[in-house]
Amino acid sequence: MPFARISLHRGKPGEYLQALSQSLHAALVESFEVPPTDRFQVIHQHEAGELIFDRHYLGGPRSDDFLLIEITAGRVRDIATKQRFYRSLVQRLQREPGIDPEDVMVVITTTDAQAWSFGGGRGN
Repeated sequence: MPFARISLHRGKPGEYLQALSQSLHAALVESFEVPPTDRFQVIHQHEAGELIFDRHYLGGPRSDDFLLIEITAGRVRDIATKQRFYRSLVQRLQREPGIDPEDVMVVITTTDAQAWSFGGGRGN
């Protein structure tokens, strides 16, 4: 079960945020071995000056539409799976809501099952 945090600058309309959420989820299902009903995301919107990023570090140029997507995953995926996911994600985001692939940064962190409780105070 991945948990995704999406950080971007404030001011995008609701339709943009929905498309962003859906594109991320579709890429996770398609390429990251996630069940379709496994969707947990938080979108953090930041004022100008609160989302700091280098416009050219290992890529770019990055614009004010920059996204930082942090994914906490419950199990390790191999490099090929991660690469497929990265490609699928930027292709989907480019189609809808229209984000330049250079504006997408992804960080994946993996935890073990004991780090999760899905409800009711029950651990895994």
